Amino acid sequence: MTSVLPLRADVDVLVVGGGPAGVGAALAAARNGASVLIIEQFNCLGGVAGAGGHGHISIYGAWGDRLRVAGGVIYEVARRLVEEDAGWMNHHGVWFEAEKLKFLLDRMMREAGVNILYYTFFCETVVEDGAVTGAVIQNKDGRGLVRAKRIIDCTGDGDVAASAGAPFEQGRPGDGKCQPMTLMFTIGGVDWPRVEAWRTDYQMREVWECAQHNGDMEPFQTTIMGFWWTPTRPDQVGINFTHITNVDSTRAGDLTAATIEGRRQAFQAIDVFRKYVPGMEDCYMVATPNTVGIRESRRIIGPVVLTEEDMKARRTWEDSIGYGAFFIDIHHIDGPGMDETVWHPQPGFRYQIPYRILLPQSVENLLVAGRCVSVTHIALGSIRVMVQCALTGEAAGVAATLSLRDGVSPARRDPDRR
Repeated sequence: MTSVLPLRADVDVLVVGGGPAGVGAALAAARNGASVLIIEQFNCLGGVAGAGGHGHISIYGAWGDRLRVAGGVIYEVARRLVEEDAGWMNHHGVWFEAEKLKFLLDRMMREAGVNILYYTFFCETVVEDGAVTGAVIQNKDGRGLVRAKRIIDCTGDGDVAASAGAPFEQGRPGDGKCQPMTLMFTIGGVDWPRVEAWRTDYQMREVWECAQHNGDMEPFQTTIMGFWWTPTRPDQVGINFTHITNVDSTRAGDLTAATIEGRRQAFQAIDVFRKYVPGMEDCYMVATPNTVGIRESRRIIGPVVLTEEDMKARRTWEDSIGYGAFFIDIHHIDGPGMDETVWHPQPGFRYQIPYRILLPQSVENLLVAGRCVSVTHIALGSIRVMVQCALTGEAAGVAATLSLRDGVSPARRDPDRR
């Protein structure tokens, strides 16, 4: 089949998916001398931070501490956003304008010589003699073939690895259910200083309890997950609040249903904000994003599976690629609020991330990065956030180019060799 498809590109490294992991992978590979193509189904890079409208990236420091443990591409992105007056940053993270992020990432790719194809879908992995050699893609030009010496799966769902036949797990052990999805939304007309002066509880549980008791809100959520605000857009707030359960991001019908339900919850939430939150009496919908936010789906099974016990014990790894520091953040799978498996560490917490969780079994010349890496369901609750996704992507991009230089598969390269 692939022999009759038109050849769309022939590159050293193909990055599939333009979220934080894909951004890290593409820039790292290109900056190390590889020819790189990144394909993305939407019209921008950034993933949930771009098309998903999530105007906050965290955390750069150790948990509850000012010690910075994350650098590289994702820190460069934050620094440049602040320098371009598109947001603000502290040791915890960066709050920014999503449209400015899209603009910045376009320019960073151009500076590094990365080729981008937007509006392009991954269809199938091409595997020859147990190694990936390319991918079938689909866009307005029709179906075509991209030849690549290395592919980095940054789809979040592990689509490339699954198509290649790599083993994977999905969701919670026992029933396979995944963390709920969230459709972000942005509201305007907010008097943010009044909101900040009034609220004493970040999660604002009393608001949602009162609204539900009075019949003004359905019980889809019991806690705010995030208000993303930046002084560069002083009357606008990004809202992380909707909560959609029993959906599977590997199914188009579920993605459709989750988006429709998320939008319904968002408009209901605005009515609650107007009635119950001082400073939001005149708020209105500015935008819902192009995609629903996904927390969990497939996780590949690599030669190492990083566990929550490894994280909590701060286990050291000989092939560590960097640190994660986020708490184990698992949203309730069967109802509103947070799951009982949530774990908050002591201040100063950080854990090492081993390179081998990027390596799917049974297939060569393929790496994965982002939330589809080789971890347990509970450990994913920490490593799935954007800073760690970008870190794994950057490591995958470097590994891909160094393996090409050394003439070995990424799975067989000595991690100590630079």
